[in-house]
Amino acid sequence: MLVLTRRTSQSMIGEDVVITILDIRGDQVRIGVSAPRHVDVHRKEVYRDLQAANRSAASPTPAAVSALGALLRDSGAVAPPAP
Repeated sequence: MLVLTRRTSQSMIGEDVVITILDIRGDQVRIGVSAPRHVDVHRKEVYRDLQAANRSAASPTPAAVSALGALLRDSGAVAPPAP
């Protein structure tokens, strides 16, 4: 982890990403992040929630797989399994 010491209004510049210290009050620090639209910027807990939602959406339930199989068999798109 890179740790930098900055004061209010000072910026840290990376490649296309600028992090600015907006305010310091006691043990809280407000930061601003300026990044191109193609760069995702999320808080860690939001990022974890997004990952979990994506995994859930990409993992169909057994009932959904069965229903899709039945739908495809009924439409004739898939031959029924051999006995």
